[in-house]
Amino acid sequence: MFAFSLHRLCIRTCSTMKIPSILCCIPSKEMSSKSEPPASLTSAPIKATMAPGNCQFGDDFVKVPLIENIPISKTAYVARFGLPDSTKPLGLSTCACILAGTDIDGEMTVRPYTPISTNADLGTFDLLIRKYPDGKMSSFISDLKPSSEPVMAFKHISFNIKVQYPFNSPKNIVMLAGGTGITPMIQALHAILGDEASAIEKTHLIYGSRGKDDILGKEMLDNWSATHADKLSVTHVLSNEESEVSGDFRKGFINREMIEELAPPPSAGKDVLFFVCGPPVMYDIFCGPRGEEEITGILGELGYTKDQVVKF
Repeated sequence: MFAFSLHRLCIRTCSTMKIPSILCCIPSKEMSSKSEPPASLTSAPIKATMAPGNCQFGDDFVKVPLIENIPISKTAYVARFGLPDSTKPLGLSTCACILAGTDIDGEMTVRPYTPISTNADLGTFDLLIRKYPDGKMSSFISDLKPSSEPVMAFKHISFNIKVQYPFNSPKNIVMLAGGTGITPMIQALHAILGDEASAIEKTHLIYGSRGKDDILGKEMLDNWSATHADKLSVTHVLSNEESEVSGDFRKGFINREMIEELAPPPSAGKDVLFFVCGPPVMYDIFCGPRGEEEITGILGELGYTKDQVVKF
């Protein structure tokens, strides 16, 4: 709470005194680009789960301030926002997302985001965002400057609550993720790996990216797969990587053969559960559109059922 209040005071004081941003203690975009990745992309897994119904955001949009925009690559950044009550955590359950909403060019634009921070953090939450050339919301948030004034609105509705930890305690979870689809996987992995009593024996993350430099959260995933090697394996699948790859890296796209090799078969029943998150084409290829309960695509062809697949 003290740090959050001090941050607000600093912004207000520097603005009043007309101190150039380069001299202000509030990180500008130029200063942030030289900083280390935030703790939400480097920390050990933390189980800080809360039951649904405790999120600080509710059915109506509420504006909060942007604390910092932290570039982590040429196309991605972590946006850290304040909370209505700076003395409490976000209070989001695992797994769940929130909705960001704002007026862009006279049109209300709404996008879902899964925070990568946990309920161990008080007063702030972090969003991992990739900026796309034609992405209205991602471009809007990346252009925001830190301010003590509320600049971005969020809400959380019951539809945003997904499958809840411990996910009916399957022995194996297989995560198929692409790009920023890694964010709900990070949220889930915090609970799985941070819970010493977890009944989930193994989680297999198959993560699609364009190249090694494009992998979001790579340092943290590397650390987690090393410190929790008995519980987590990570396979990176790179579609545009030019250099040679080996070990946990593969070239191309996530395909049927990889799933058959790395995942338990459909006959495992309740002891295997798939999480799928990524761009729309991923759902079309692997499990069918998010809005459809039926499992089609590769997972459907292999025989997995709706009870074995979660579409984020």
